[in-house]
Amino acid sequence: MNVFADDYVSIPQMMNKTQAIENTLKSFERNKVNPLMADKVSSDNYMITCTPITATITHRNVVTTKEGAGGKEETFYTRSVHILEKRKGKWQVVSNANHGLDEYGVLMYMEHDWNNATLKRDVEWFDKNYAADFSSVSSRTGAIMNKVEDVADMKNDKSVFEPFELSEMDIRIDGNTAVVTGVNRVKGRDEKGQPFDFRTRFTDTFIKRDGRWQAWATQGTRILPANKIN
Repeated sequence: MNVFADDYVSIPQMMNKTQAIENTLKSFERNKVNPLMADKVSSDNYMITCTPITATITHRNVVTTKEGAGGKEETFYTRSVHILEKRKGKWQVVSNANHGLDEYGVLMYMEHDWNNATLKRDVEWFDKNYAADFSSVSSRTGAIMNKVEDVADMKNDKSVFEPFELSEMDIRIDGNTAVVTGVNRVKGRDEKGQPFDFRTRFTDTFIKRDGRWQAWATQGTRILPANKIN
C-alpha cells in the first residue's frame, strides 16, 4: 500500500504503516469468510483543504454493524481526518485520526442531512428518520401535520431549492430527548419561477428510540427583515 508514507501513524491507535496494513488485511479476510456479517461503511460530508504540498481531508463515516447491542443491527458515526503530503511528486497519507461522534455531533450532522434530504426530496430519508408520531408546524402556513402529511407536503412542493445555509445552532440533550434550535437560510425559485430568499428560525425536537435519534417534532418561524417589523 504505497498510499501510506513510511512514517505513517494512525491516531488514537498509534499504529505505524506496517501495523495499519496488517489490520486492513485482517479485516478483509474476516469479512471474506463471513460477508453477511461485515460492517457496512459509507463516508460523506467531505471537506478538503490543500496547498501545493499538503492536504487535509475530513469526512464523516456511517457504520452499520450486525453485531450491535443485544445482537441487533446498529448504526454509529465516526469522523476521520487524513493528513497527506506530496513527496517526490506523489501524494501519500502521513497520518489519520479517527474518533466516534458524540451525541451532539450526531445531531449536528442530522440537521445537515435533513436539509440535504429536503433538497433532494429524499422520501426514504424521512421515512427512516421521522418518528412514527412525528409532527410539524409549517413556517409558511402554520399548519400542523403528522409524518405522512409532512412528507406528502414536501413531495408536492414544486419549489427548486439552492443548498440551505444552516447557522446559529444550539443543541441541548436530556436523556433520550434533544432540542435543536437554529436558523436556515432558504433560497430558490417557487413553482412559478419566482425567486425567494428568506430565513427561518427552527426548533427541532428529537427522541432516541432503539439506540438511534429520530425527529419527533419541528416548528419554524419566518424571520422578517428589519424594515418589515412593526
